[in-house]
Amino acid sequence: MSRLFASVRARAALAATLVVSVALVAAGIAVVTVLRHNLVDRAGLESEVTARTVAGSQAALHGNFGSLNLPEDDGHPVQVVGSPGKVLAAGDDLHGHGPLTDYAPAPAPGGPAPSRSSDESDDDHHHDDHTQDNKDSKDNSNDNKDDDNDGDGSPARGKVGTDVDHKTLTLKLGDDFHDYAFAAVRGTTYDDRTYTVYAGTSLEDSQATLGQVIQAMLIGLPFLLAVVAAVTWLVTHRALRPVEGIRAEMAEITGSGDLARRVPEPASRDEIARLARTTNATLAALEQSVERQHRFVADASHELRSPIASLRTQLEVAEQHPELLDTADLHQDVVRLQHLAADLLLLARLDAGERATGTLIDLAALVREDVARRATIDRIAPAVALDDTTLEVKGSRTQLSRVLCNLLDNAQRHAATSVTVTVRAVGSTVVLSVADDGHGVAPADRERVFERFVRLDEARTRDEGGAGLGLAIARDVVQHHGGALTLTDAPDGGADFQVRLPLAH
Repeated sequence: MSRLFASVRARAALAATLVVSVALVAAGIAVVTVLRHNLVDRAGLESEVTARTVAGSQAALHGNFGSLNLPEDDGHPVQVVGSPGKVLAAGDDLHGHGPLTDYAPAPAPGGPAPSRSSDESDDDHHHDDHTQDNKDSKDNSNDNKDDDNDGDGSPARGKVGTDVDHKTLTLKLGDDFHDYAFAAVRGTTYDDRTYTVYAGTSLEDSQATLGQVIQAMLIGLPFLLAVVAAVTWLVTHRALRPVEGIRAEMAEITGSGDLARRVPEPASRDEIARLARTTNATLAALEQSVERQHRFVADASHELRSPIASLRTQLEVAEQHPELLDTADLHQDVVRLQHLAADLLLLARLDAGERATGTLIDLAALVREDVARRATIDRIAPAVALDDTTLEVKGSRTQLSRVLCNLLDNAQRHAATSVTVTVRAVGSTVVLSVADDGHGVAPADRERVFERFVRLDEARTRDEGGAGLGLAIARDVVQHHGGALTLTDAPDGGADFQVRLPLAH
C-alpha cells in the first residue's frame, strides 16, 4: 500500500477523491434533507387545503356531517371528530375506525373537551339548542362576538378557525402501516357545536421520490469519484512532467559528471519554471566552483613543482659535490615552499567556510603595530596617516594583519619612492588604504589581479612576483569579514588598494 501511494500523482488523486467524496456526501445529505422537508410541507399543505375545504363546507357548518363529501381514496384519509372525541364523519376507508389521533381536540362549549362527561356528549344537540336560545336573548352588542373565537380557542359560530396544526403520523389501515402528513382544522357549526377535521395525505409518493433520489446519488457517486480521480491523475501527471524531465537530466548529469549541461526550463512562469532556473543557477555555480578548484589544484601543483625541483637539484649536486652547495638559495626555496603551503592552507580554510571571530580590533592600532614591525625589512618606509578616533571592527586579528601585510608586500614590490597607508572612517565603514607611486594597474586587469595564481607580466620572476596568491587571499579574507577590497588609481599615479570594513557598534 505504501508503494502504491509513493508517487505525488497517486497521493494527489487520492486526496482529491476524498475531498470531493466528503463534499458530495455533505451536499447529498443537505439536498435530501431539504427535499424531504419540502415534500412533507407540500403534503401538509395539501392536507390543510382538504381539511379547510371539509370544515368550511355548508354541510359541516350546518351540522349535517352525514352528507359531507369526503375523499374516497386511501391516500387522503379524512375524519371529523366532535368535542368529546366522537367520530362525526369519516371516509369510506375509515368506517368503523376510531379517532385517528387525539392531538388538537375540539373543546366542548363552555370548557375544554376533557372536562365533559359521556352523558353530556350524548346530549350535545339539546345543550347547543339551549345555548343558542340564551345567545339570541342577549343584546346586539354581544352579537358582534359571533365573529370572535371563544375563550377556549374554538372558532365562533359558523366559522372555521384560522389556526392549523400539522403532524406526521404512522397509522395502521388494514394490515399495513402508512405514513401521513395530517392537518387539523377546527370549525363551529351555526348551532355552536365545535368539531375538528383531520385530513391526511400519504407520504408514500414523497418517500418513493426520496428513495429514487438517494438511489441515483449512490449510483452516480462512484462514477463521479472515478472521473475526479482520473482527471486529477492526468492533470497531476501533466503538471509534473517538467519535474520528471528535470530529475532525468539531473540523473544524467550526475552519472556523466558533465556540469556544463543544464536542465530544461519550461516556458511557463510557475513554481516548476522557477525550480528549473534555480537548478540551472546551482549547476552553473557548481561548475564554476569545480573549475576554480581544478585550476587551483593545477596552479598549486605548478607553483610547488618549481621549488621542489630546485631543492632536489641542489641536493643531488650537493650529494656529488658538497663544496658546490648554495645554502642561501636552498634556504630561499624552503622559505618560499613554507609561505606557499601556508597560503594554500589559508585558502582551503576560507573555501571551507571558516568564519572570522567576533573580536573587537582597533584597526588604526593594528596598522601602527604592523608598520613598525616591518621597518627593518621594508624597502620603502610607509607614510602612515591615521584618524585620532578609535576605529574598531569585528574579526580575526591574525587574518586582518595578513591582509595588511599582503597589501604592503605588493606596494613594496611595485612602488618607486613612496608607500602611503591611511585609515579613516567614512560613514558606518572603516577604510584602510594602501597606495604606492608605481606604474599602477590597467583598468582591464584590476579584477584579474585578485584571481589566484595570477601575476602580471612584469611580475613573473620568482624573486619579484611571488606565487600570485597575496591579493587573492586579501580579498577572500576581507569578504569573509563582511567587507570589500577594491583597486583604484592612487593620487601619485600608482595603485591604491582600499579595504572597506563595517564599523563595530
